Amino acid sequence: MKGLKGKVAIVTGGSSGIGRACVERLCEEGVSVTFSGISEAGIRTEAELKEKGFPVQFVRGDMANESFCKELVNNAVKKWGSLSFLVNNAFSFVSKGIDVTREDWDRVMHAGPVAYATMAKYAAPHMQKANGGAIVNVSSISAHIAQPGRWTYNSAKGAVTQLTKCMAMDLAPKIRVNTVSPAWIWTKEVEKAAIGGREKWEPIWGKFHLLRRLGSVEECSGPITFLLSDEASFITGTDLFIDGGYLTMGGEGLGEDSSFAGSL
Repeated sequence: MKGLKGKVAIVTGGSSGIGRACVERLCEEGVSVTFSGISEAGIRTEAELKEKGFPVQFVRGDMANESFCKELVNNAVKKWGSLSFLVNNAFSFVSKGIDVTREDWDRVMHAGPVAYATMAKYAAPHMQKANGGAIVNVSSISAHIAQPGRWTYNSAKGAVTQLTKCMAMDLAPKIRVNTVSPAWIWTKEVEKAAIGGREKWEPIWGKFHLLRRLGSVEECSGPITFLLSDEASFITGTDLFIDGGYLTMGGEGLGEDSSFAGSL
């Protein structure tokens, strides 16, 4: 994609899942990447990616801490000399309803939208020096709908969607800011819930999507990379749904009673 080769990116939560897929895709496009993670798993990820010849740097820490956000940006600039792209992906999956505590709220917000805003605060000046850049904030379909027992996660993701619009306004014209909203993606978190395996659960969960399946992390990293690239040079303040038609579907579901359903 245009405008990526030779640039520098930060991907938060890049040790696994969508984040790791983004790190790999960006490296394939010629980008040097610093990525974060909260556990030692990132050390193994860094080693595996370096074996592939990818220019990567892992920095371990908690995105809920402002000091770590600043450290992450500084490490990237010190390592690579500049910064053009930011993928805000790391997010605390706190899924609570009426039983939520103040501590739960603090966690999901500070390791979620507050961290996204903090990363942009420290990254934007370096992007300006690099003659501009782009930010992608990873949100979710949960930002757009109600789900049972999800006061925390859905509210925090909803905040990301609105934050993105405000960031896009304040950082224009040199820095573009967009959001992606994935639906059900096969990640480690989904696999934990899939007792019995993918073969059993994908046909069930797939019915939430017009495409009748769940998405892959690579199907997220491609659109995210596109939004960072010059191919998306006139796109900012936008939310791109990577949802297999999830949000298009109404209360009648897939309409499987129709004689036309599934015939193509």
